[in-house]
Amino acid sequence: MKTFILLLLLLSTPAFAVQPDEMLKDPVMETRARGISKQLRCLVCQGEDIDESNAGLASDIRKLVRERLVKGDSDAAVLGFVQERYGDYVLMKPPVKPATWLLWSAPLLVLLAGIGIAALYIRRLPKGGA
Repeated sequence: MKTFILLLLLLSTPAFAVQPDEMLKDPVMETRARGISKQLRCLVCQGEDIDESNAGLASDIRKLVRERLVKGDSDAAVLGFVQERYGDYVLMKPPVKPATWLLWSAPLLVLLAGIGIAALYIRRLPKGGA
């Protein structure tokens, strides 16, 4: 029984997607790469950043980020390059512009719709008690 519980605990730990062969030897550069990777969305998983994702495309983008850093690009230049290549959706925080207004306003619109529906429901409840 103890072995089973230990096995469950080991399996429940988060998987680290960045593989040892992807890591840069320079710890400062690797830290920069990890920081950039946390700002980029996995296009396959959609809910994860590429730093956490085990998808093949996420691995390819992680390698691309590291290649650009080794070539001397700034963090902003790397993000710009990836954004240009894959579009605004690849950014975990896409820019606010006309093409993304719906994306940014959707949570507020859903909240307002929910409040409106709740108000209509409350208005239709019978007045008074027993």
